[in-house]
Amino acid sequence: MESLRVALGERAYPIHIGSGIVDDAALYGPHVVDGSAAVITDETVAPLYLAAVRRALGHAKVTEILVKPGEETKSWQTLNRIFDEMLKARCGRDTLVVALGGGVVGDLAGFAAAVYQRGVPFIQVPTTLLAQVDSSVGGKTAINHPLGKNMIGAFHQPRAVVADVATLATLPDRELRAGLAEVIKHGLALDAGFVDWLEWNIEKLITRDPEALAYAVRRSCELKALIVAEDERESGARALLNFGHTFGHAIEAGAGYGAWLHGEAVAAGMVMAAELSRRQGMIGEADVERVRALVARGGLPVAGPKLGADRMLELMALDKKAAQGKLRFILLESIGKAVMRGGVDEGSVRKAIVAASQ
Repeated sequence: MESLRVALGERAYPIHIGSGIVDDAALYGPHVVDGSAAVITDETVAPLYLAAVRRALGHAKVTEILVKPGEETKSWQTLNRIFDEMLKARCGRDTLVVALGGGVVGDLAGFAAAVYQRGVPFIQVPTTLLAQVDSSVGGKTAINHPLGKNMIGAFHQPRAVVADVATLATLPDRELRAGLAEVIKHGLALDAGFVDWLEWNIEKLITRDPEALAYAVRRSCELKALIVAEDERESGARALLNFGHTFGHAIEAGAGYGAWLHGEAVAAGMVMAAELSRRQGMIGEADVERVRALVARGGLPVAGPKLGADRMLELMALDKKAAQGKLRFILLESIGKAVMRGGVDEGSVRKAIVAASQ
């Protein structure tokens, strides 16, 4: 096991990365203050890892809360059911919430922890590649609104992240590929050298080579931790981590939550963003093809659904990076260097959408 640290002063916390650590009591014990915990997980993950987490929590009084898997679970209705269960169990302000699962569970449980009794401690125990490399780190928690993804949420940092790469062995192939999208995103937006490594090792990741997976998780977490420490609340540099997401979130909402996995939508969104970068004169066609080829080699879609440019723009207007009613895009100045740009002409956006749609 190795541990990284997200440097946020009094809210700093460790990211533990290793194999077979999901039931390591030493990683949970320091955060169980009043002897109680609420483990929030989904019906797919529970049979696999809930017993292990219960063992790790030792003699703590544990409330188990199971939710349905899938993006549609990130709703007010599910959130209220979590609150019902926590209140019935008399969970107090020192109860530790444990988010056990993928990005959906992490977002949902993290938001529940952020607002239950004005905030309780929680830890992330991500069991998908997407959650381990991205959504479990940084304290962004949220539920969805019918008009937009992650529109209702809060910043609430975990006390720790326990990323057990051995859990990736039980991950369906489609979920693994969806997680690769966020790995690719970190490289394209922040680290050209990591893109080089991915181009040499993408097949190892798809075949679940343990060493390759461990490196991809570690490097992604290193990159994200540096950005989060610099810009916790996404007022500047952290927005760069949303490369591909303005388009991707519109794809998810337009297709209906759950039809496209988050990583699949981000993958197509990255190709659209690369195409828009080219149309803004920032990168060349060779770079766009390089993005497209890497995404395709990851087994991910390189084109979004045929929602139409008008519908995509309507959904994108709700993007959280918009300022004064104007969209701002995360674009590529070069491979490994993303920048935020406003004032992009709508015609170029439309052409980029059309060029990268099925």
